Amino acid sequence: MTDYGEEQRNELEALESIYPDSFTVLSENPTSFTITVTSEAGENDETVQTTLKFTYSENYPDEVPLYELLSHENLENNDITDILKLLQEQAEENLGMVMIFTLVSAVQEKLNEIVDQIKTRREAEKKQKEKEAEEAEKQCFHGTPVTIENFLRWKAKFDLELLEIKRKKMKEEEQCGKNKLTGKQLFETDHNLDTSDIQFLEDAGNSVEVDESLFQEMDDLELEDDEEDPDYNPVHLDSD
Repeated sequence: MTDYGEEQRNELEALESIYPDSFTVLSENPTSFTITVTSEAGENDETVQTTLKFTYSENYPDEVPLYELLSHENLENNDITDILKLLQEQAEENLGMVMIFTLVSAVQEKLNEIVDQIKTRREAEKKQKEKEAEEAEKQCFHGTPVTIENFLRWKAKFDLELLEIKRKKMKEEEQCGKNKLTGKQLFETDHNLDTSDIQFLEDAGNSVEVDESLFQEMDDLELEDDEEDPDYNPVHLDSD
């Protein structure tokens, strides 16, 4: 008959020795404990981490222990799903043997893979951005290659725009012609046009000031009689 209690106690002692800084007992009945697993340092010393909680079932290791992820750092939801699936697979494969060290080691390896994936993903994103920047730069210098298809599309669009411009111009000219009045139309619009100029002159005449002193000075001028002029020589025309 298997002494499950003894096997469990022996495994606990071994786990505490293997993980002195990350092993913590939560309870003794039922036996429950946590182990914090951290990946190796990745790029820029980045790590991923999770804290696993295990609880012994009564007939462990002939039964699968209970397990869960209490906390995690830098892990995405799909990473957590993969870790839980990995624990289930490893527990079923090692049923009948103490398995906590095996489960923790599998998770440790998985975390290291995740760090490598993060590095690979960032490198791919960096290369993609560089490629896009290079393509954008080429586009600026070379423009879009002209093909028959894109030229015909451009030509059709250009013709439509040109036709619209001509249509607007004709409409504006037509509207301008309608708004321009003939002389007759102007007269019919304003019947005062025939008297407005005369009225303007009358108004202007009323406002003109005459300097009478100018005429007084002309009266003072002595006008000589032409006959008294010694050089006067009238011409007489004899009639035939």
